[in-house]
Formats: sequence, structure tokens, C-alpha cells
Amino acid sequence: MRRHRTLVATAAVAALALTAVPASATGPGPDTGSSTGDDRRLLRTWAADTWRSFDALVVEETGLPDDNIGGDLSPGSRGGYTSPTNIGAYLWSTVVARDVGLIGRAEARERLATTLDTVAGLELHERSGMFYNWYDPATGAKLLEFPTSGDPVKPFLSSVDNGWLATGLLLASRAEPSLAEEADAVRERMDFGCYYDPAQNQIRGGFWDTDPQEPAPVAGDYCGMGADVWYTGHHYGAFNTEPRIASYLGIAEGQIPAKHYFGTYRTFPDSCDWDWTETRPSGEWAEYLGVPVFEGALPYRGMRVVPTWGGSMFEALMVPLFVPEETWGPRSWGRNHPLYVRGQIEHGMREADYGYWGFSPSNDPAGGYREYGVDQLGLDGPGYTSDQERTTVDQPYEGCREGSPAPTEFGDGVVTPHASFLALRYARGESVANLRRIARDFDAYGPGGFYDAVAVRSGQVSERYLALDQGMIMAALGNELADDAMRRYVAPGALERTVRPLMAMETFAVGRE
Repeated sequence: MRRHRTLVATAAVAALALTAVPASATGPGPDTGSSTGDDRRLLRTWAADTWRSFDALVVEETGLPDDNIGGDLSPGSRGGYTSPTNIGAYLWSTVVARDVGLIGRAEARERLATTLDTVAGLELHERSGMFYNWYDPATGAKLLEFPTSGDPVKPFLSSVDNGWLATGLLLASRAEPSLAEEADAVRERMDFGCYYDPAQNQIRGGFWDTDPQEPAPVAGDYCGMGADVWYTGHHYGAFNTEPRIASYLGIAEGQIPAKHYFGTYRTFPDSCDWDWTETRPSGEWAEYLGVPVFEGALPYRGMRVVPTWGGSMFEALMVPLFVPEETWGPRSWGRNHPLYVRGQIEHGMREADYGYWGFSPSNDPAGGYREYGVDQLGLDGPGYTSDQERTTVDQPYEGCREGSPAPTEFGDGVVTPHASFLALRYARGESVANLRRIARDFDAYGPGGFYDAVAVRSGQVSERYLALDQGMIMAALGNELADDAMRRYVAPGALERTVRPLMAMETFAVGRE
């Protein structure tokens, strides 16, 4: 049965759409810390248009969103595959659309019910309760061949992707109590302890349930599955990265010990053993729950910041869409998140002089998908770069290796709008002003809201919409327009009881010089 918006919701979207033209997003606007009335109306317009992209991404019969769609929102331009993260993003975006008034309660309930019914029937790894990385959104079948290339797929179960699906399920359960039983039945089977390596006190990137016939994977069974799986050769070792959502959920469910919160690196220790990383950190050792922690930070333009792995916005700020880290950890995350945003702004507006900012993995305007970031805000030596030319900053590691002269110019910088939406909470005026400039100066806004990325010197635009990136935008707008709705649904209960005390223990070695 086809879904139709209620008359009230249809009228609301139509009214918002009257102002949803690029001209409405022009002009830098006031650079203040609070929303003006005009800003709030503009944010509602952006929410309405972004939701339109999800309406086009989802396959009505299954309730599964596609991974991506063309800028004209035609069904034939869908990518033909989806992931657990995409499904989680659609669940929370549907709730945002309801809470902001873009769709009615009945429509939201029907959409959520369709998706949950399909998810309950997806093939998964029975012993862990985890979902595979790729499914056909039209049928729900696990993909064994990638539709865009025909390449074979080795079915993989990702810790971070399952973390975002579990987030969407938890949110849906609390936002729509009539569906709580269905959502909880799926989520409560998911055991994040299956990713936790007690020897390293860290989680793995994921596992294959059949031997991938590659040299890096490590056979093991961390959660009593009764049979080995093949884990990724790497752990998620950096603290300030998006996989921490899986860690939080595992701790909240008692599947991962609390000490794991302190098992990853704020920065790597101050030693030449780590001189392949970005630069020498400052900081001191501390101990929490018996775990030694190097409270390190990296210097950047007069600040000391706990970096991400690559220097991108979504690594740092996707998790606090749902978990109030800066409130629970006022001496740690509460100090770091605003500094991290300031670093991104500093790079785009001053160091690289692009005139725009917001660097995060996105579609490449030249084709394909790429990681973008601010090199010096990442732990990794090469880091993610902000321009198409991959201009890196090779800083010295004092006493261990020399660096190279800093670049005197940067190339064709690529900004992605979702990065500015992630920053709304920490630099609202500057975020709205940046988005206004992007809409004013480029052909960067379409029927589904902001296109995914813009190369600001060539003017090349990636005219596609990605479910993940649109989902981050919807979550940010749901918090902004509906009184922190995303956090109110996810954070209370076990997550707050178990994770908040851990965040409250710690003081990051961050600040301004």
C-alpha cells in the first residue's frame, strides 16, 4: 500500500518549499552564537529539502534506504546497495521529519514499521546478532556482488556500521513506543562484545564469518560464539573517532568492560616509537580504572587539540549528535569539541584561505568517494587532506625526525555541507553563514537540499545525495529544531548510567596557547 503524507504534513512541506530556493540561503548572515528567527526558518527549509532526499532514497516496499541517489532524485539514479549505517540514518531521520512537522505521526509510524519488519528478516550473523555490510535495498538480500562494478563481495560485519544501526534502533524504540518491542528484539541480539579484544582493550574493525583468504585477518572468538571468525588485522585505536559509538553501546549493555573507555589513544605517547604520526604531542600520564592513559594533545594554530585519526569533522562530531559528550565530560569533550571546530574553521578561512570550511569524507566532485580533512587535526602522519591535490603538512617530530617546509598555498579545497551541520552546536552563527555562502556562490543546492560536496576553486559540485551524509544533516537539524530530540531519545538510561561517569573522570590536555 502506497504511503501518502497527511494533508497537514503536505501543507507544511509545501509552505516550507516556498522559501527553499537558493536565494533564500544567500548572504553571510549574522555570525552570532544563537539562532535568529530568519536562521531558524532557513534551517527548517533545509530540513524539509533534506528529508525529500530520504523520501527518494527509500524503497517503499522494504523501507530500506539506498546508499546514494542522483541530484535529480530519480529512482533510476539510486546506487543499488545499502548498509546498516544507512538504515540507522533513515530510522532517525524519519523521527526527525515527524518531530519537526514534515510528516505526520501515522506516516512516521508506518515508515518505521516497514523498515523494522524488513530489518527483522535480513540475513545476519546468528551468533553475534550483527548485520552484514551490504544488502540490496529492493529485496533485502545480502549482497555477494557489488551492483555498480560486479566485483565479488566478501560478507563483512563492521563494528562501527552496526553501532549506527543499533543507535537508530534504540532511537526508534524510544521515539515510537508502539514499535519498541520490534526494535528492541533486533537490537538486544546485537553483542558488541564480539568485537572487543581484551588483550588490547580495544575493539576490532569487524570480522568475516568465512575465511576471506587474506593475510591480515586474525581468527578468534571474543564473545563465546562457539566458532572462530576472522577479525580485521587492525583495532580502532584512536579515541576521538566515530567507532566510539559502538564502544559506548557495548559498555551500556554490559558487553564490554567500562575500562575499555580508557583503552584507546587520545594521542600516541610522547616517544620516537610513534614518530610516524603527525607531530610530537604534549601531555602527561594519568590512570583510570587501572588503565594508564597518556593525556596527549596536538598543537594547531595556537590551540592544543585531541585529534581524530584523519582530521575530519564526522570522526569528531557524529557521535555527539546522539550522546551529550560535552555535558557528560565538561573537562574533556566539553573543551575539545569547540576547539576542533575552531581548527576546521581556521584551516578553511585562514591557513588555506578557501573562503569556506567543513572537511569530512564525502563524494569527490571529480568522481568517486574520498576522505577529506585537516591534516594537522589527525593523528595519522599523512592524514586526510582538504584539497584535490592532497596537499599535506609534514610537521617535524621534535628530537626524532625533521619535517618539511609548510606549504605556502593549497589547491582546490573540497567542503562538504554535512560538516557545517555537525558544527552547528559549537559554532552556530559561523556554520549557518558558511552554508549560506556555499549556497550563494555555487550550484550546490538541489531538490534534496545541499549536494554532497563542492570543490571551491574549480566550482565543481558532486550532484549526489548520500544517505549517511543526509542522515547527519537530519540529526543535527533534529537537535536544533526539536529541542535536542536525538539526544533525548538515545542518551538516557543505561548509556548515561554507565558512560557518563567515565567521561566525568577525565581532563583532556587541551586549550589555547
